[in-house]
Amino acid sequence: MITETNFVQHIADTLTNGFDEDELNVDGEPMTAFDYLQDALDIEYIVNSKGEYKGARVMVACGGPNIWVNTRTKTVDGYWWADSCRATFKDNIGLDEALEELWNCR
Repeated sequence: MITETNFVQHIADTLTNGFDEDELNVDGEPMTAFDYLQDALDIEYIVNSKGEYKGARVMVACGGPNIWVNTRTKTVDGYWWADSCRATFKDNIGLDEALEELWNCR
């Protein structure tokens, strides 16, 4: 049975270890951070008072559990009613760079 803790850890592992070799985007090419963001449900940008990008929170699941990837804290945070769980990750897919590029293109 997959629990919210397993799901959060799986997301953190994917961000740390990268995509599987057989995981391809809609064009049949290897997945990128931009491909990962195609399924994002929401993106909250973290900027300073000058509007300079500092990080982002990406909602990747909602409704049970709600899961956010936070590039500023390098954590995946899951919430299910009163329960919560957290896993850390190393951004080896370039997610933060992709989000910064999206922010700067606005």
